[in-house]
Amino acid sequence: MTSPLHIPVMLERCVELLAPVATSECFIIDCTLGLGGHSAALLQRLPHVTVLGIDRDPAALQRASARLAEFGSRFVPIHATYDAVAEVAANYVAESGKQCRGILFDLGVSSMQLDFVERGFAYAQDAPLDMRMDQSTGITAAELLASSSAAELTQLFKRYGDEPLASRYAAAIVAARETTPLTRSTELVEVLQEATPAKMKNLRHPAKRVFQALRVAVNDELTVLAAAIPNALQALAVGGRIVVMAYQSHEDKIVKNAFAQVSRDRTPAGLPQQLPEFAPAFKLLTRGAEQASAAEQETNPRSIPVRLRAAEKVRET
Repeated sequence: MTSPLHIPVMLERCVELLAPVATSECFIIDCTLGLGGHSAALLQRLPHVTVLGIDRDPAALQRASARLAEFGSRFVPIHATYDAVAEVAANYVAESGKQCRGILFDLGVSSMQLDFVERGFAYAQDAPLDMRMDQSTGITAAELLASSSAAELTQLFKRYGDEPLASRYAAAIVAARETTPLTRSTELVEVLQEATPAKMKNLRHPAKRVFQALRVAVNDELTVLAAAIPNALQALAVGGRIVVMAYQSHEDKIVKNAFAQVSRDRTPAGLPQQLPEFAPAFKLLTRGAEQASAAEQETNPRSIPVRLRAAEKVRET
């Protein structure tokens, strides 16, 4: 039985937004392939479209490719970080002659990565403090904890986790590692629990925001996203659509600002009419950010924080 964790978030809305641009002459890029839930739905419901699935995690690519094998050449797996979306699109345009008419981002840690305990994403289970989405490259969370100063950890927990006890937790980590290196999730959780004031222990799990911050930092998620969204906007053909689902305020702010830049009129003040070269390159398809329905939030808790934004390219830039 599929658990709520494996239900693709806002699936119907994503398909609804991308369906109008799907033809046999186009392809859609799923920039966050994961288990392939969104890609599977697009391939099933849009029978003429090709889907390119990007993931930085080789294990995710292998698992999703097996799941989507029934679609043959209509599914193309790509091992890359999603800021390479423009290059991926250009290469496939040159290879196939088709246009990129749809791009989808479902941001955050994938269900599969949460399921694999050894990745260390989940604070509720003991595992090595790794947290890399691609385990073939980069530093682990344990290495980051060992090499960062208290000031650096404080900034990291504040910036990426909005953690109000950031400085307190950072000091506790630095003190603890002088005795024993923190290499496992349970060791870090114990340090955080001991550093949490008694009056705050029942408010939320002390590790939630710290683990989020470490994951974002280890994978450089916000830097990659800040490059990925403009690259995706560039990659789309005129008439193409982009759909982005963000789970953190930091992510949503990046998406919101990028969409605002390309959807505003740039005609200089004082001119009597809008000039074509200054017209918006995109039109927004959502009024602000959309949320999952109350029914979906009840059946799929992972959808509770999601914020969906979408836009359509109306002219070349």
